[in-house]
Amino acid sequence: MLSFATTKSLYMKGVASCKVDNLFIIKINLFYNKNTMNTKIAEWILRIAIAGTFIGHGVFAIQAKAGWFVYFKPFGITNPETITTLLLLVGIVDIILAALVLAKPIKIALLWMAIWGLFTAMLRWPIGSDPIWDFVERWANWGAPLALLFLLGWPKTLKEWFGKKPENY
Repeated sequence: MLSFATTKSLYMKGVASCKVDNLFIIKINLFYNKNTMNTKIAEWILRIAIAGTFIGHGVFAIQAKAGWFVYFKPFGITNPETITTLLLLVGIVDIILAALVLAKPIKIALLWMAIWGLFTAMLRWPIGSDPIWDFVERWANWGAPLALLFLLGWPKTLKEWFGKKPENY
């Protein structure tokens, strides 16, 4: 979209083919800027929410939250030392991803966060024996990263998955 100054300049030079009053141009420009600002606000709300989710879960994992040990059983992992080590690794990755989403959300990381969030929700139900509501309660854990990924734009090339912006951006 053209800025107000550019649009007015084109109009004054006779490039615009129809007569548009300055008030109309200002209204269009304000509408565009408001939507851009709202999109940025929504992006930051999602980034902060995702970071909070992954920091919180990361800290619980690093602390080897005892209630999470049962979620390893369906995969044949029952040794407490092994579970503690795996939780430490998961916690570190979660916290790194949380920092990344705040600093610079990379689309492949957001996709991983959505998949990981869905997987960990499914550990409660249907993989685990928790009620279905434990799964439903965690929809935001995968839905927020997925929403941010779509808000930023679904990548069309492999390079875009890893942070390169499209050429027409």
